[in-house]
Amino acid sequence: MLELVICDDQKLYRNDLKKIISTDLELAGIDYKIYEFDCGETLAASPDITNYEIIFLDIEMKQLDGIETARRIRIKNESAVIIFVTSHPDFVFQGYEVRALNYIMKPYNKEKILEVIHIALKDLNLAGEQYYMIETRGKMLRLPLSRVKYFFSDKRSITAVTADSAHVFYGKLNEVELEVPPHFIRIHNRYLINIQYLQSIEGNSAVIDAELLPVSRAFKQELSIAFAKYMLQ
Repeated sequence: MLELVICDDQKLYRNDLKKIISTDLELAGIDYKIYEFDCGETLAASPDITNYEIIFLDIEMKQLDGIETARRIRIKNESAVIIFVTSHPDFVFQGYEVRALNYIMKPYNKEKILEVIHIALKDLNLAGEQYYMIETRGKMLRLPLSRVKYFFSDKRSITAVTADSAHVFYGKLNEVELEVPPHFIRIHNRYLINIQYLQSIEGNSAVIDAELLPVSRAFKQELSIAFAKYMLQ
């Protein structure tokens, strides 16, 4: 079981971060447990500190700040992945001393959080298949996202298209977009594609596994940038 910590003296930020992380780990099929702390003192004194694998640590806390908390954590836990949370980027440079993996800024950006958690999972060799849960034909289906080429919206229904099948379920494409990883890119009001299947962009069309899908003007620039970044990986 993956054991994570969120240490922040503001409950609102703990709740927001926990919600995003929980959703992502559930989609990935990773068994996990999240522990919450509202101060660095309690976290640093935790008898289970050696078990924690990923620690989201607020820098600006009363009394014991995040940097000093991280120093105390490192005395007992050398391997935990520490991710700093801050409202001021100037503090981030202090993270090198305690070997922090990364940082996220307040207010939270979901895409940045997902990016950082995926880096942490990869660092721990825990990154695995991610899933999307859908209800179709009266049953729940756990759909591997690596097999989904694109999602297509038609009124109140969504179709998840894979290489060998199509699954129809009720929903909104905007909601799907919020729940899938960042490599799913919006190209049209009705299409959300998996960029891993994008072969080329031809005029106002995206070629997905030899199939032409429409690209609207509003999304074309963002798609082109995302595709260029993906090709350079």
